[in-house]
Amino acid sequence: MTLLSRGWKAAPTGHIKSSCCLWERLSSRDPEIPMVMEHRKGTHHLRKGRVSEIGHYYLLTATTHDKIPVFTNPEAARIVLSSLQWLEEQGRICLEAAVVMPDHFHFVAELSDGNLSVLMQSLKGYSARKINELLGRKGPLWQPQFHDHAIRKDEVLEEVTLYCLHNPVRAGLVQNFRDYPYWYCRWEV
Repeated sequence: MTLLSRGWKAAPTGHIKSSCCLWERLSSRDPEIPMVMEHRKGTHHLRKGRVSEIGHYYLLTATTHDKIPVFTNPEAARIVLSSLQWLEEQGRICLEAAVVMPDHFHFVAELSDGNLSVLMQSLKGYSARKINELLGRKGPLWQPQFHDHAIRKDEVLEEVTLYCLHNPVRAGLVQNFRDYPYWYCRWEV
């Protein structure tokens, strides 16, 4: 079954690598407490200390050039999600979760082959060609850099996945992330 046939929403029940179920964490979470991750300002910090380790999990983020809200176009958002699916089918990642926001996207994945820079170059290059063709535009679609965050523990993997999925809620686009049309999670949530 593909992401397209699932409508990019809840995937079939899968396994979670820790004793705590993702659904339980979502259900028991206090909705009044915002989910926030610490970010460093300045793009020159993005490559410092970047390490790509096969078998490790990462939260990856890419933003459109000049923060243009390209993904308000549903088909453009679908191209990003299908590009992530293609990377998984090629054995380059194991996609855990993804969300496409109006001007950026986040995804959580286990690196299966290669390195993060080559992975993101491939993802951004392919999706840019397809989206530019769709929208009849030329020029850069993506900012040249990307943000990566290595995930070290299973408990943190769940927290980062929740952070990823709740992006539309924090942005004020929806009240429940399940109502947002452009997300995917390997686990039933």
